Amino acid sequence: MSDKKAVSTAEAPKAIGPYSQAIITGNFVFCSGQVPFDPATMQLEPSEIVPQTRRVLANIAAVLKAAGSHPSKIVKTTVFLTNFDDFDAFNKEYEAFFRSVAEGVPTPARSTVQVSRLPRNSLVEIEAIALLG
Repeated sequence: MSDKKAVSTAEAPKAIGPYSQAIITGNFVFCSGQVPFDPATMQLEPSEIVPQTRRVLANIAAVLKAAGSHPSKIVKTTVFLTNFDDFDAFNKEYEAFFRSVAEGVPTPARSTVQVSRLPRNSLVEIEAIALLG
């Protein structure tokens, strides 16, 4: 018997490779990196950082819901940006999202790195680790 369980939901983009949307093990949910695909169409959101950031965070929220968790339970994120000139606009959306999910809950620990390219030329990808429950 495995000590890990795959999470899958149609409310977030299906995996475009051999990976799970998330894995539950112990008291944690490990979310694979989400890019700004609309789950219904699998199309990329407009090529601007604000709508792409909103879509990525909504996708993460959907995966966490399917896992039995919530964005307020996120303890760590890793953010990949293709252009650090987008950092300020990204950061405002990220901060607003976490302010809206739970009053008084600290924002997660985070790493942010610039990368040369992301799937289908998206501008942002975020992976997350959250607590269950």
